[in-house]
Amino acid sequence: MNTFPQRILIIRLSAIGDVVRTLPALRALRSTFPSAYIAWVVEENAYNLLEEHPDLDRVFLFKRKQWTEEIVSAHNFLKPLKEVRAFFKAIREDHFDRVLDFHGILKSGVISILSGTPERVGFSRNYCKEGNYLFNNRHIDVGTASLNRIERNLRFIRFLGIDAGNHDPIVPVTDEDRSLIDTFLREKGLVQHTPLIAIHPGTSSKTLYKRWDPLSYARVADTLIERYNANIIWTWGPDELEAVTSAVAHMKRDSTVACRVSLRQLAELFRRCDLFLGSDSGPMHIASFVKTPVVVIYGPTDHRINAPYENNPHRVLRKDVSCNPCRKRDCSSVACMSAISPEEVIEAVTQLLTSPRTGVF
Repeated sequence: MNTFPQRILIIRLSAIGDVVRTLPALRALRSTFPSAYIAWVVEENAYNLLEEHPDLDRVFLFKRKQWTEEIVSAHNFLKPLKEVRAFFKAIREDHFDRVLDFHGILKSGVISILSGTPERVGFSRNYCKEGNYLFNNRHIDVGTASLNRIERNLRFIRFLGIDAGNHDPIVPVTDEDRSLIDTFLREKGLVQHTPLIAIHPGTSSKTLYKRWDPLSYARVADTLIERYNANIIWTWGPDELEAVTSAVAHMKRDSTVACRVSLRQLAELFRRCDLFLGSDSGPMHIASFVKTPVVVIYGPTDHRINAPYENNPHRVLRKDVSCNPCRKRDCSSVACMSAISPEEVIEAVTQLLTSPRTGVF
């Protein structure tokens, strides 16, 4: 086996948090193989994070959402079919010698085999889904399913002889992104204000069961303003603005709602903050990777698998109930989330704000 690949194709299509948690593996690959040609296949929602990434030579955009909508509409179904054909043609023309399928589902397996790459590496049968192992011809056993996703991805690439130790990931931010955040903070009068705390109450529309109560967020925000003269910035993504407006409506004090920003701009905004507060989400992982201390509220998801970046200060809040962790997305009670009180969250925030390592005070 060629242990020094010259042309590597990474497949991790979504979601935002999972793409972010693959970045340490990318950093390890680039550090070990500085002259290799490395490309990545990703879907629309996380594409902005990989654009202009210094560790990547090329990003292939897999327009799943757009193509699906166009095919279903049947108005011009030939157009997406032509684009899909051109997509795979472009991949094959890059003549990759190794695919690293970090996603481990049917869709990523199909992309892997249609890439025409001779060595296709994926997870072993117990650690992938939807028959993904059938499409790859080398399989990696990571040892346990209860493994932090960052460590899982690093274990995945150790077969290449990589020292998969501490490789702080790069979250790319352009000068334009910095300028936009500069302007936003200046217009809101927040440039010199400390502490500056980002609260992200939303999660994707598919994972509403991971959201904490807006009223509880409002109580926390008001207390932080009263106790520490904190400046609160509410951040949000697609389908999440309602969660922000609901929390703000319950507040007694003034706060700031962020404008709509890209993922890279969100990363830069988090980098300017003294602390991030939110639940298990892609933005939480972004904040963790730009070295902003994070307080994370966990309910149904497994905190061991979805923990923040261990090299960054953080506090994890969760309660054991009879049914968590689970993936019951239609749960009506979400007892695991409501069991966490605003007072506990405030205490966790206080610990980080006053910590000798990270503290503002």
